[in-house]
Amino acid sequence: MRAMVSDRVGEPLRLAHLPEPTPGPGQVRLRIHTCGVCRTDLHIVDGDLAHPARPLVLGHQIVGIVDAVADGVAGVAAGDRIGVPWLAWTCGECAYCRTDRENLCERARFTGYDVDGGYAEFAVADARFCFPLPDTFDDLQAAPLLCAGLIGYRAFRMAGNAHRLGIYGFGSAAHILTQVAVGEGREVFAFTRPGDGATQAFARELGAAWAGGSADTPPSPLDAAILFAPAGDLVPVALGAVAPGGSVICAEIHMTDIPSFAYERLWGERVLRSVANLTRSDGDGFLQTAARVAVRTRVRPFALEDANEALGALRAGHVEGAIVLTVG
Repeated sequence: MRAMVSDRVGEPLRLAHLPEPTPGPGQVRLRIHTCGVCRTDLHIVDGDLAHPARPLVLGHQIVGIVDAVADGVAGVAAGDRIGVPWLAWTCGECAYCRTDRENLCERARFTGYDVDGGYAEFAVADARFCFPLPDTFDDLQAAPLLCAGLIGYRAFRMAGNAHRLGIYGFGSAAHILTQVAVGEGREVFAFTRPGDGATQAFARELGAAWAGGSADTPPSPLDAAILFAPAGDLVPVALGAVAPGGSVICAEIHMTDIPSFAYERLWGERVLRSVANLTRSDGDGFLQTAARVAVRTRVRPFALEDANEALGALRAGHVEGAIVLTVG
């Protein structure tokens, strides 16, 4: 099979021809149709995340059709269309797993990090950690839902009942979450790179009540802010924009260092917290919500062999919405 492989930190992916994987007990194999390109993939390539398996097939927003089913699989059959997310496996035994916090499992494995992912023609996955996909989403539109959508949704739930929601960094996750938040009657305030009028217009097109630069003051204090930008210096900025009692939620898996800031920015019962990974219940809840509010992902497709170009476009910020590799 064709696959794009990461061999070493900082090097471009290599087009390789690998044996088709064989599903082990409890696993399915799927013929991949599309795979989303995520900023986490950039962090892996750049060495920001420690000790991924290498050589490695990246990609953790996989959409495909099951073509082989191993022993011990229930509820998934050949011919099913499924999605494979970041969370690939958990132990099911630790204190986190036993208290509905499998996203924090210390033995967890992750797709496109610990195990090969979706920058390839085939992949195997634990059937318990795959999601059936609503028919309302085609293969291109479905791929970004499996990480950008899921992590955004988990961060959104951490914002509680916040009515005025600020979103810093308006990329793949933000353009999905804006539709969900607006669909639930929230006001969205979008913060982009300074002077990025095109992205600000895109945010307003999706229903944002206001859009401006990341250093701008919103027209009203925020009830909560979610950071999708991996820039630690935005944390004190966002804390300064939320009202007393508000929350700032860091949704990135990796951020630059947070600079020191005056305690006054946090005082007033403001809360600063992070989001780590996802749970299967996040996936079930989000996919139902996405179908109900009729989320539509804006997608820029690239061929599998053009994965390096796709990563470059993501790094440069030259995309509205999400980037997806087309494989099948």
